[in-house]
Amino acid sequence: MIFNAVGDSRPYPDHSLVTPRDWADVAPRQVRLDELVTTKTTLDLSALLAEDSTFFGDLFPHVVQWRGTLYLEDGLHRAVRTALHQRSVMHARVLELED
Repeated sequence: MIFNAVGDSRPYPDHSLVTPRDWADVAPRQVRLDELVTTKTTLDLSALLAEDSTFFGDLFPHVVQWRGTLYLEDGLHRAVRTALHQRSVMHARVLELED
């Protein structure tokens, strides 16, 4: 199993962080792939295979921690690439939301 669960939406409240610049103040930390719940059910294969997939975006995936669950909001291709390299941990920006 790669992820804790596969979701198809964002069950947490809006946090208004949209651009990589918005997320820049959230320090990256290590997260385990098997603790993540995805918020997308589909993966863009071209993003997975692109060598420069982070050229215009954030280097780190975006994760939202809400009610004790870690939701992978952005960076599904990076997480899958991490798993394909047989690693179970990756660095991500984790935003902790209150109820």
